[in-house]
Amino acid sequence: MEKKTKINAEDGRQELTITRDFDLPVELLFRAYAEAEIVEQWMGTKVLKLESKKHGSYQFVTTDPKGNQYGFNGAIHEYIPNQKITRTFEMEGTSYGVQLEFYEFERITDDTSKLKMHVVYDSVMHRDQILQLPFAQGINMAHNRIQDIVNKLK
Repeated sequence: MEKKTKINAEDGRQELTITRDFDLPVELLFRAYAEAEIVEQWMGTKVLKLESKKHGSYQFVTTDPKGNQYGFNGAIHEYIPNQKITRTFEMEGTSYGVQLEFYEFERITDDTSKLKMHVVYDSVMHRDQILQLPFAQGINMAHNRIQDIVNKLK
């Protein structure tokens, strides 16, 4: 099974789709997004709050090697265990607007699953600015960490 994260970003659209197959049962893949202890490990961030439920919210903070802190937060609008999370995502202190994220978790076999992320930005310009960052490399590295970290929970 190919483990490379795929990003589909059509020109002129303010959205993108990210897909990845994992050698993990869907229940374990879902936990990587729902449990603070696991999120902290693969994101390399501090989870200040993670209310994994409908109408919940979250707040993370990341510290770079120079000691600068970057905050991220959002609201959880839909939460269906092992199937779907719909949430907003905001990078605090940046010009990027709030984005809407749809995470779909799909069982392929008992031991494999697929993650599909549909991300909608407030403008084509902001989406394109994100794609100019090392975004693809970063999301692939994060997904590799999910595979490695969560695989140990089997």
